[in-house]
Amino acid sequence: MSTVKAALPPESAIEGLAEVFGLLSDPGRLRLMAALLEGGEMCVRDLAAVCGQSESAVSHALRLLRLNRVVKVRRAGRMAYYRLADSHVRMLFDLALAHVTHGEESERG
Repeated sequence: MSTVKAALPPESAIEGLAEVFGLLSDPGRLRLMAALLEGGEMCVRDLAAVCGQSESAVSHALRLLRLNRVVKVRRAGRMAYYRLADSHVRMLFDLALAHVTHGEESERG
């Protein structure tokens, strides 16, 4: 039996990771993130049009993403404009995308 001890993150961090990865496991929310990554700041109507979802579905998804600090909102009068929260979210999305497309590229080559 090995006596090597791994330095695991605290349990609260593991639970937080599970929440974030669970949140990002939905294709509709990932489409919203991709749209925000490409388009920068966007309103619900524009996001719904780009992603092919109803405004209601987009609003619900954005609420979940906002509560989990994946997106931020800026209000201008009655309009709300959403953007990815920070560079960590962009990096997480980009790295995951690179990971899944890397396998596809090597299979084609």
